[in-house]
Amino acid sequence: MLLQSVETGVVGAPMAGGPTTPELVAAVGEAGGLGILAGGYLSAPQLAAAIADVWDASSRPFGVNLFVPAQANAYAVGPGELDGTERAQAVAAYRDLLADDARSLGAEPGEPRPGDDDDWERKLDLVVRERVPLVSFTFGLPSTAVIGELRRAGIETVATVTDVEEARAALDAGVDALCVQGAEAGGHRGTLDPLKQPCDLDLVDLVVAVRAETQAPVVAAGGIATHERAAEVRAAGANAVQVGTALLLTPEAGTGLAYRRALTDPAHQRTAVTRAYSGRLARGLETDFVRRHDGHAPAAYPEVHHVTVPLRRASAAADRSDLLALWAGTGWRAARAVPAATVVAEFAG
Repeated sequence: MLLQSVETGVVGAPMAGGPTTPELVAAVGEAGGLGILAGGYLSAPQLAAAIADVWDASSRPFGVNLFVPAQANAYAVGPGELDGTERAQAVAAYRDLLADDARSLGAEPGEPRPGDDDDWERKLDLVVRERVPLVSFTFGLPSTAVIGELRRAGIETVATVTDVEEARAALDAGVDALCVQGAEAGGHRGTLDPLKQPCDLDLVDLVVAVRAETQAPVVAAGGIATHERAAEVRAAGANAVQVGTALLLTPEAGTGLAYRRALTDPAHQRTAVTRAYSGRLARGLETDFVRRHDGHAPAAYPEVHHVTVPLRRASAAADRSDLLALWAGTGWRAARAVPAATVVAEFAG
């Protein structure tokens, strides 16, 4: 299997929204790791162009990560805290609350766009047509029919899970491997149920618990900031480690200038887990925006994401980090402005 044959045992995280570029994926692959393109938020044509760019830049195998939309999630999701009219009202109230923030940037909050499927079906067709070597999934579990279609096309599948129960469900659905995401991870928590309280086990303990359930390949993700931590996670049973925050300052990453400066700014003292930017729990640098709005954001993804996108884009365009979603894991201070190949070598097994 591909994940067991990655010579360095290092996977480049699929960081959606710009940081994971085709250049970064290719650089991780050329250094002996496995790069994974972030398909989330891209249209199918945009993802097709990114895949072509990776093929052009490298002969190494790579993967594509897809967000599983709510309507395609085969995981047994519990009852929602908000449904129908109540959910729409909560999102509308949050949108109104952000009006002053938007005006400070000369922008307007976006429209909620409930039911957005992130171009799911066309992206599935694309990865099959392009024979992408590996496809990973986040935010949900695809159906056994989808997993079977990918397997028949010779594509390996990986599910992002955050606890043992989710790992069992993913294995029962037929995925080939697991990305086990710990509480320390930057960016969105990959819970299969968006309203579920994520597991808070230390990553090492979580890997041990999942490894007791299966011999399938396991990629460990979350706050891995040193070679020693990577070795500890491997000793617990992980076949590979996935790094994301450690790659944010590399020249190959698409991390914006304001985002890069924020990662090295001593004024940022901690990370926080918040729904303020997308309606889903995610870890990033704690900002005034998070402190002001975290308690008001409803658990409504992707609606909240679409509402805040214009604010984040305007903040980036103004070279201000005020309203940016500064996704980062707990080990963000160890990130360095070095080539991606240097990062892969640092975490190699």
